Amino acid sequence: MYPVALSMRGRRALVVGGGVVAERKVRGLLTAGAEVVVVAPRLTPPLAALAEAGAVEWRDRTYAEGDLAGTFLAFAATDDDAVNAAVVAAARAAAILVNDGSNAVRGDFATPAVHRAGPLTVAVDSGGLSPSFTKRIRDELALQFDARYARAAATLAALRERVAAVVPLEQRAAVMQHFAERDIDELATMKPGAVEHEVERAAETLAGVVPSQTRPVICASRASRLAMIQTRTVMAALAKAGLPSTVIEITTRGDAVQDRSIAAIGSDNVFVTELELALRERRADYAVHSCKDLPSALADDMTLAAVTTREDARDAYCSERYAAFYDLPAGARVGTSSPRRRAQLRALRSDLTYDDIRGNVDTRLRKLRDGEYDAIVLACAGLNRLGVRATHTVPFGIDALTPAVGQGALGIEARAGDPIASRLDDVLSDRATSIAVRAERAFLRALRGGCQAPIGCHAVWSDGRFRIEGAIAASDGSRVMRGSREAVLALREVEAAETLGAALAAELLDEGAGALLGAGPLTGRVFLLPRTQDRPSRIAPALRDAGAEVVEASDSAGATRALAGRIPSAILFPSSGSVSAIAAYLGTLRNDGYRPVVAAMGPSSSATAGEHGWPPDVVAPSAEVGAFVQSVTRFVLENDG
Repeated sequence: MYPVALSMRGRRALVVGGGVVAERKVRGLLTAGAEVVVVAPRLTPPLAALAEAGAVEWRDRTYAEGDLAGTFLAFAATDDDAVNAAVVAAARAAAILVNDGSNAVRGDFATPAVHRAGPLTVAVDSGGLSPSFTKRIRDELALQFDARYARAAATLAALRERVAAVVPLEQRAAVMQHFAERDIDELATMKPGAVEHEVERAAETLAGVVPSQTRPVICASRASRLAMIQTRTVMAALAKAGLPSTVIEITTRGDAVQDRSIAAIGSDNVFVTELELALRERRADYAVHSCKDLPSALADDMTLAAVTTREDARDAYCSERYAAFYDLPAGARVGTSSPRRRAQLRALRSDLTYDDIRGNVDTRLRKLRDGEYDAIVLACAGLNRLGVRATHTVPFGIDALTPAVGQGALGIEARAGDPIASRLDDVLSDRATSIAVRAERAFLRALRGGCQAPIGCHAVWSDGRFRIEGAIAASDGSRVMRGSREAVLALREVEAAETLGAALAAELLDEGAGALLGAGPLTGRVFLLPRTQDRPSRIAPALRDAGAEVVEASDSAGATRALAGRIPSAILFPSSGSVSAIAAYLGTLRNDGYRPVVAAMGPSSSATAGEHGWPPDVVAPSAEVGAFVQSVTRFVLENDG
């Protein structure tokens, strides 16, 4: 299929048929401004009303070949296959494009489900495979592209007219891009009298920038609707400051794998790695992240260039049936994919059932509406940015459900040492949010926790006073440890704020918080598990249950990125192919003088490891996951230190 937006204004369309299908075709054509002729011996009451009102020309009879004269488009929409086939054949002979409502393959084109908001038209087509699903998607899009978008489009039309009149040709594209990336509500509410002023201000801001710039900077972003809303906000701010951007949409592993919990995917960087790769390969100049998705320590070649103003950092209870969290009946099903939320919620109410829920915000809310869950918990920031709600949406207090590190703020990542980093900081950073988020990240870093650990932290800076609160929970919710610290700090004292965050973490660890983080016999140890298959590993969860951090990687580059300079305590080879997968990384370790513990699952992987110069320290007595994990654990603990 090749999608085309076709103007039907003032053009004749022939619809053969008078039933429900024909009625849908006629209504769409009339909305598009076509002159419609209907040929049918009988009409549905709505079609008859349109004919009586003169909205359509009705030929009260069966189809005749001469009916196609003067027609631009034809529609075969009867319940008689032979008649439809005849209409298609005659139209083809007359070089007229034809749609067959009874046989999508036989016609030349399909008519998609359409949602219109003023001059904006959104069309959805499934190639005739599932009309009902197509309509559902259209209806969901209609919830997003409401009357605000119609008003915004009208504003852009007025802006475009003014731009053509007063802006030099070489700057027009940049100025219009600047306006197209403005917030929808801002465009929708812009007064007609403000158009001239806005155009002149944008032109002045961009004057001298566009002609001298060889290309716009490139932003890497996840492709979800929420991610793109966040990214376009950043791009608009940069364009306003004279730094126009283009965007490349990237599917991360966390986006692609939807049939497992995030923790089961095997990495804390499930929404980050692919965006960083785009930066390393210079396909992008900066990347926009939700700060809560970032690992506590970035790789040496990356830098957190800017932190934006924080949205509402709280988590929100969402339900269609129950007005509040404490109104849920015992055993009610609550959806959340976050170990942090789940642990703290269990501490509040252990009588509920907490299940994983995946998908973007809209998908999760739809699952809630469909009755799959009695309630779900989402970030207020995402709900606010999308402008969506459940029937009952109630934020939790920070002291009841402490947010994730960086929650509500956007983090702008760039290559370390790239001059653009300072420009991004100057334009985008909110100093109060930045100092708070960097202190929260120091708290997480000191705990050696990833973005999937049951750790919450929230800091605020106001009028010289800085306060940071932290929460560490047992995964089963049996205990939550909380603490806080305050200090008088200036905005520029970032290192002091980070020191405060690390001190709070140390205080909680001294009080026994390590045990709540799932501290098992392997706590503090990092295991590298090369993978040659995409299916879920059974080895990694078993080691994580023992407290180990398990880094899974499919190649040497992935291992290097995920470890970010750390040396693993042990390298695990479940197969001979897993040795070859990270051969280059093994060479780097050898050249740098490092020799971690090496474990093999069987004779084949043991022999291959030896051939690569890494004879195993331990080989499982049998090629079974249980035996392998037990052997590795025993060897590491017996040879500790």
